[in-house]
Amino acid sequence: MLLVLGLTLGADAQVDSTMRLNDSLRRKIAIFAPLYLDSAFDATGAYRYDKNFPKFINPGLEFYEGARMALDTLQKEHAMLDVRLYDTRAAGMSLQQQLDSASALGVDLIIGQVNSATELQQIATAAMRKNIPFINANYPNDAGITNNPSLVILNSTLRAHCEAIYRYLQRNYPTRPLVFFRKKGSQEERLKGYFTELDKKTMGVPLKIKYVTLEDNFDAPALAASMDSLTQTVCIAGSLDDDFATKLCALLATLNRSYHTTIIGMPTWDNLDLARPEFAGEEIAYSTPFYLNQADTLVKLITNNFKTRFYSRPSDMVFRGYESTYHFAKLLLLHGSNLNGSIGEKKFKVFNDLEIMPVFLNRQTMTLDYFENKKLYFIRKLDGAVVGVN
Repeated sequence: MLLVLGLTLGADAQVDSTMRLNDSLRRKIAIFAPLYLDSAFDATGAYRYDKNFPKFINPGLEFYEGARMALDTLQKEHAMLDVRLYDTRAAGMSLQQQLDSASALGVDLIIGQVNSATELQQIATAAMRKNIPFINANYPNDAGITNNPSLVILNSTLRAHCEAIYRYLQRNYPTRPLVFFRKKGSQEERLKGYFTELDKKTMGVPLKIKYVTLEDNFDAPALAASMDSLTQTVCIAGSLDDDFATKLCALLATLNRSYHTTIIGMPTWDNLDLARPEFAGEEIAYSTPFYLNQADTLVKLITNNFKTRFYSRPSDMVFRGYESTYHFAKLLLLHGSNLNGSIGEKKFKVFNDLEIMPVFLNRQTMTLDYFENKKLYFIRKLDGAVVGVN
């Protein structure tokens, strides 16, 4: 089953043919998301899963729901848009064929929920060839892409997170003992490499970080050996491994009576249950480009809408679908074909402050490789409850 859903906004069903000439002024957007409709429906069109929604379908479906709600809002604002939705998991048309279709339509903007590096590379390459801005709404990786000014990464890369963590430590803990706990592994080496690289190029005073490689069976005394009982020790978790993170936090919590610690986690910690009883008393901070203020009027409106229609709470994909669609559609309507040069404007904030900045991976050639959201929030939690946002 192939889904190419065309949504024409800002049109009145009663307008005459002369007014429809204005359709040529509509800006065109292509949204790519993995909806898995061919897996969800059989040859007769019957839904395969009764009343259930398999987990592999949910992210794409919820991203689409968020985008659809944004389009409803834009419809009410009489936005002149032609929006096409492509199911990247459609059996009847390959992703490349879908990209060719969007290109033939003359789309002005591509928004994508991406599942893999290969998919990101394919869409980014197609966007660059036609000079079409491509908003990668969710995939936190550049997939090795360089020299592609059409690519915009909203979910900041690991390198960007490390840069933000480094600055956060410089601002808040410049004189505290800093211990970088890690395990053995290539990913952990990469993380350490980002921090040591920042030591060399920082404009401020370099941090004095102690790097400690822990054995797989590390215990509380192994941690205490690198900490100072007379002052606050800032413990940086230098791994993306959830099991390592869980063990590190639990053991540091057992040392609370003798050691005052603050834990700086990785961006993946947004998915950890930080309210676990074994973490009691530990203040944990981590970085994220997406922070939802639950008191925000629009957040509450979308949450209630989702509960009413689907009897469940919306995941972050719903809000990312809404934000990426509304924010960049409004910029497109304002700037038209000049959007590439105005992609970083901060107008039309939805939930987050976006700081879309150019990335130059090679400082010698100064070639613009892509754009990236550099705005990162630091969420501080104690016993699972948010105690601060920086």
